[in-house]
Amino acid sequence: MSIETIENLATLQAHIEALINIEPRFAPMYSAVGVPSLRRNDGGFEQLMRAIVGQQLSVAAASSIWQRLVDTQLTTPQAILAADDELLRAQGLSRQKIRYVRSLAEHDIDFKTLKTLPDEEVIKTLTTVLGIGRWTAQMYLLFSLGRADVFAVDDLAIRVSAMTPLELVERPTPKQLQTLTQEWSPYRSAASLLLWAHYGWLRDKTAVPV
Repeated sequence: MSIETIENLATLQAHIEALINIEPRFAPMYSAVGVPSLRRNDGGFEQLMRAIVGQQLSVAAASSIWQRLVDTQLTTPQAILAADDELLRAQGLSRQKIRYVRSLAEHDIDFKTLKTLPDEEVIKTLTTVLGIGRWTAQMYLLFSLGRADVFAVDDLAIRVSAMTPLELVERPTPKQLQTLTQEWSPYRSAASLLLWAHYGWLRDKTAVPV
């Protein structure tokens, strides 16, 4: 089975145009925001560990803790497994997050193999780690592996922004959104990126000047 990915902006643009053919209500959104950034990263252990570290924290707090972990060379599986809890707490990790990063290290995920697995198999593999849920796994699929048909129905910004092309007056539940967007496949990553960009555009448009 071939695995469809989005590796560059030209491919993303082609996927957006194909998406608009399926769902023309995306056209005004595309006109407003243009081709969004791919926001790609290299993936691997560090990417997932950083996602765990940042859970339920502000961007500034998460960045501060991550920099301390980098400075003390505590961003590899070997370093995490060798460190005691006191050392990890000293860098700002809570007891719960220490359990999570240890779980990630102990699972010894073959990140190269993930590139060859179907989306649901990747999600199944990643969510066996404590602290990694379906949303985090989908973000890995989209931004680390570049998969072309990822739609995070649990993401608040996606649910809010999707009200526009779906012409909804109330924010849909994840289950409702899953059903309503099936026909957007196999271009749901393009839809996700457009909806995130549109959400940011709406926030900027409605921001009160200071």
